[in-house]
Amino acid sequence: VQLQASGGGLVQAGASLRLSCTASGRTFSSYHMGWFRQAPGKERAIVAAIRGSAGSTYYADSVKGRFTISRDNAKNTVYLQMNNLKPEDTAVYYCAADTTNYGFRAWGQGTLVTVSS
Repeated sequence: VQLQASGGGLVQAGASLRLSCTASGRTFSSYHMGWFRQAPGKERAIVAAIRGSAGSTYYADSVKGRFTISRDNAKNTVYLQMNNLKPEDTAVYYCAADTTNYGFRAWGQGTLVTVSS
C-alpha cells in the first residue's frame, strides 16, 4: 500500500491544521491507520490511531483533547485535525498503515508541521 500525506505547514501557536493521508488499495476500510511524529533529536512516536473495523481511536496523552483522527473510507483517506497547536507539536508527521494486523509497516513520506511561539 502507498500512502501520501499532506497538509503540513508553518503556523502560530494556538492555530489549527488538518493533515490528510490518502492510501492506495481496495480494502482501505480494513486498514488500521495511524499518525506518528518525529521531532528533531527525538524518536518517532505515535500520535493517534484509528482501527479499520470498529473505528475506535487512540491518542497520545500529549494531544488528547486537541487532536482528532478520523477517516473517510470512501476516499481512502485518514485525517488528523490538530487544534490549539503548541510549539512542542513541531515535528515531521507521518501516516502509517497496518494492513495485516502485524503492526504499522507501510509509511507515508512525512509532512512537516512547524508551530511558532
